[in-house]
Amino acid sequence: MKASEQRRTTIKDVAEAAEVGVATVSRVLSGTGSASPATRERVLAAAARLDYRPSALGRNLRRRSTGGIGLLIPDITDTFYSRLADGVLACTQAAGEPVMVGATGDDPEREAELIGSLIEQSVERVIAVPSGDGEMWAPAFRAGLGVVFAERRVRGREDVPSVVTDDRSGVRTAVEYLIGLGHRRIAFLGRHGQAQRARAFREALTSLGMTVDEELVVRAHATRDSAYAAASGLFQHRPDLTAVLAGGNMLGEVALLAARELDLRVPRDVSLIMFDDVPWAELCSPPLTVISQPAHDMGYRAAELVLREGRRSRTVTLPTELIVRASCGPRR
Repeated sequence: MKASEQRRTTIKDVAEAAEVGVATVSRVLSGTGSASPATRERVLAAAARLDYRPSALGRNLRRRSTGGIGLLIPDITDTFYSRLADGVLACTQAAGEPVMVGATGDDPEREAELIGSLIEQSVERVIAVPSGDGEMWAPAFRAGLGVVFAERRVRGREDVPSVVTDDRSGVRTAVEYLIGLGHRRIAFLGRHGQAQRARAFREALTSLGMTVDEELVVRAHATRDSAYAAASGLFQHRPDLTAVLAGGNMLGEVALLAARELDLRVPRDVSLIMFDDVPWAELCSPPLTVISQPAHDMGYRAAELVLREGRRSRTVTLPTELIVRASCGPRR
């Protein structure tokens, strides 16, 4: 096939074939403005003969819509969320859909601002790791946006399609592993937006016959400073704890740092498990035991769902895996 035959037909080609201006072709094909019946017939015949297909951008502009997909994640520098975003992009690139990325910082107010911005830009679909509640997302639903949640669900909005991992199973497996090593004072270090993992932690302890000590369930704000303060405070105020389950890789990082600065040895003095198998987890000393989540697959599947408009009330649950390394040891 010749290169000229492979070239995409443009609106200018149609205008030349119909012997009219580009503006006239645009008016005829968009159904806006006026054109004589004869001119309209010539333009439509030329477009059919040349197999002209308007671009997605052109179609969306005529509908006063930018099209595309908004992607809202807490932190673009976080390895887990960057892998999730990469999965979204891998799927949407194949579909020819542009993606606009926004970082919420796990701040509901910032999330609300970004939702408003996406509505103003007439974006049609959104994939989000939500930090706000169902009311926060009400404007998006009223505007008719197709929404898919990833990693987390929003309580009260179970009708929204979601792609999540099996947090309950992952947390329970980790807690069972620590109890099997003899640990009884196990802490959960999470952050706001991870209420589901905190609930799963409490449920796991209760189902295994353990008493939930609420002082050992700590949640920090999304910033690294807040997370470090929470981890350091936990170690200092509860020197009797023997193991920590961190709800994400940033939390695991600051827990490891705080332990070292307080001369607590991992795993001799305190065992540590964290969500997310990021590259540094295997390279640090000691290598960290993790609850691995398929971040890339999560993003890809979320993009698939949001592109299949009309599919509602569907939740895709992906498995987690406990990867045992050297950061956990028997209680001494």
